[in-house]
Amino acid sequence: MNKHELHGGARYVGGKVEKAVGDVVDSRDWKVAGIADQVAGGAENLFGRAQSVAGDVADTTPSLIEHAREQVNDAADRSTDAVRRGARNARSIVRGHESIAFAVAAALGGYAIGWLVHGRRD
Repeated sequence: MNKHELHGGARYVGGKVEKAVGDVVDSRDWKVAGIADQVAGGAENLFGRAQSVAGDVADTTPSLIEHAREQVNDAADRSTDAVRRGARNARSIVRGHESIAFAVAAALGGYAIGWLVHGRRD
């Protein structure tokens, strides 16, 4: 609890008392002043509460950011390892079959050219 929460709460309670006294003595000025203090006290209390919550978030955020950074780095490392394994596997498969790889590439290229030339485009 910070000073704004405490002061706002006290001002709100004081406004309640002031309004009650205004009701008892039937004084419009006291009633209006009491309601004004209630509103001002509630607003200051809310401001203080917002400051407290913002402070809590600021205290918590660095550890959350660090945790997220670690998880992203771990995922990136795992992805890099998987890509390297896949590239090694692909290289080992293609090494013995270069002519097949060229034939497949040529077939795909021919298909793409044929599609561009004769393909249906709506």
